[in-house]
Amino acid sequence: MNPLHGLYAITDNTLMPDDQTLLSYVQQAILGGAHVIQYRDKTSDTEKRYRQARLLNELCRAHNRTFVINDDVQLAHQCGAHGVHIGQKDSAIEIARQTLGANAIIGVTCHDQLSLANSAALAGADYVAFGAFFPSKTKPNAKPAPLSLLGEAKSILSCPIVAIGGITVDNASQTITAGADMIAVVHSLFAAESITQQAEAFAHAFNWNE
Repeated sequence: MNPLHGLYAITDNTLMPDDQTLLSYVQQAILGGAHVIQYRDKTSDTEKRYRQARLLNELCRAHNRTFVINDDVQLAHQCGAHGVHIGQKDSAIEIARQTLGANAIIGVTCHDQLSLANSAALAGADYVAFGAFFPSKTKPNAKPAPLSLLGEAKSILSCPIVAIGGITVDNASQTITAGADMIAVVHSLFAAESITQQAEAFAHAFNWNE
């Protein structure tokens, strides 16, 4: 299994308000076929964030899944995560690499700009993320990105590419066909009536394009 391919599930502390719900939802996503799990919690409760990150790290390693932390290099280091996902205003790639080591997975948000992705790849990013390709509930004010950007990025970058922003089971195949190696999903996965079945549906979108 390629660790940087397929369904990329991102947690949401509103949809998963406590430890039990968080672990249950993520396990359901993993059982449905999620390959990558990102822990995203923007609250200031450092004790909770460390506890949950450690629990998720254990869960992901038990299922041989890739686990990354959103925007917090130190938390990724403390809990033993596989890596970190950083934005343009967060820690530099070089600092993340120095803190987490040569084998850590470092992903970078590049919005709708190919130049940012090229710079990230040159700096050693393991994957880059573009979006939003569709209206997003998580980031409703995100600048739209054209699907053609995925193909352009594919032609010049050797690292995996993530598509994010409003991706659903109905439009996932559009981003995959356009060049996405991974699709990052929050609400369309974790707000589903059956998270496992929804994850299976997203995973199936990749099977159709292989």
